[in-house]
Amino acid sequence: MDKVVILARVSTDKQQYERQIVELTDYCDRMNWEVSEVFANKVSGALKIEEREEIQNLVAYVKENRIKRVVCLEISRIGRNTLEALKVIQFLTDNGVSLYVKNYNLETLDGNGKINPITNLICTILLEIASMERLTIKERMESGRKQYIDHCRKEGIKMGRPSTYRKSKEEYKAQYPKEIALIRKGLSLKNISAITGTAINTIRKIRDTVSQ
Repeated sequence: MDKVVILARVSTDKQQYERQIVELTDYCDRMNWEVSEVFANKVSGALKIEEREEIQNLVAYVKENRIKRVVCLEISRIGRNTLEALKVIQFLTDNGVSLYVKNYNLETLDGNGKINPITNLICTILLEIASMERLTIKERMESGRKQYIDHCRKEGIKMGRPSTYRKSKEEYKAQYPKEIALIRKGLSLKNISAITGTAINTIRKIRDTVSQ
């Protein structure tokens, strides 16, 4: 059974790479490949290889464990910076490690461990497309932000965080009568919090407001 490692990546904390891992693990099982390790991270694909911990760990792992295949879902998981991604592919090639890209059924080395020139050409083209997509998204975001700022200025809309709203004394009295009664009895904030379940910071605000 061939040993492989899985490489998964997403760009932001709001995204999840678990789907990539599940899909690739299922595929490896069907191909009778043993998943030796999984390298995953939430990091921008535009970073240099030296700045990506999961790539550094992967590089060290395949060398130490004589892994012959790295599996990823799509080529942009290697990176969206074409030059940096090609560095990874070249390193793998130099060490006799093939990169398999599932979405396109591409493998950089053939069964004899020799370079597949057509696959490498396609990978380069796909990396360029991914890089252009990243730049397009960035430009659209900048354009949208500029249009929003211009609109706010034109309409006189105040930007930034809204002013902090403070409840009036009457609102506090209506919402927290029990807390106020205990405050007036001289109980400590900690004891009032334990009795009522209200946060100490909230009780402090109540005390400061009603005492004004």
